[in-house]
Amino acid sequence: MRRAEVGRTRDAGWQIGVSKTIDCPVEEVWDFITSPAGIAIWLGEGVTVLSEHGAGYETTTGIHGETRSFRELDRIRLTWQPPGWSHDTTLQLAVRPAGAGRAMLRVHQERLADAAERERQRRHWQGVIAALVAALTEA
Repeated sequence: MRRAEVGRTRDAGWQIGVSKTIDCPVEEVWDFITSPAGIAIWLGEGVTVLSEHGAGYETTTGIHGETRSFRELDRIRLTWQPPGWSHDTTLQLAVRPAGAGRAMLRVHQERLADAAERERQRRHWQGVIAALVAALTEA
C-alpha cells in the first residue's frame, strides 16, 4: 500500500491550509477581510466584496476568478488564478470563533498543480495571514 503524499487529495489535487488564531472577535475579523483594505491584502487591489455567486473579479495585478459562495460571518469561496498559470484553483477564506473575543482565520486552497506549487502557496498564504493579523491588531 502506497503512503499518501502530504497535501495531495484523491479528487482535488494538491491543497494547502494555513490558519491563525487572533485576539479579535469574529465580527471584527469578518468586517476587515471583506473591507477594501482587507481584500487588498488577501486578494489584491481593485476588487470589492464578492458576495454574489458567479460574480467575476480581476485584481490590478491580473489575478482573476469568480465567487463560488459567500456566507456572511463565515467564509468566502472563489476560484483564483494568477497571470501565467494555466489552471485555476479554489480558494477559501474562513473565520471561526475560537473562544471569547477570539477568532481563527483560515485560508484553504485546493486544485494546486503539484508539490512545488503547494509549497509556494503555503509560503504565500502564511505571509498573507501575517499581514492580515498585523493590520487587524494595529487598528
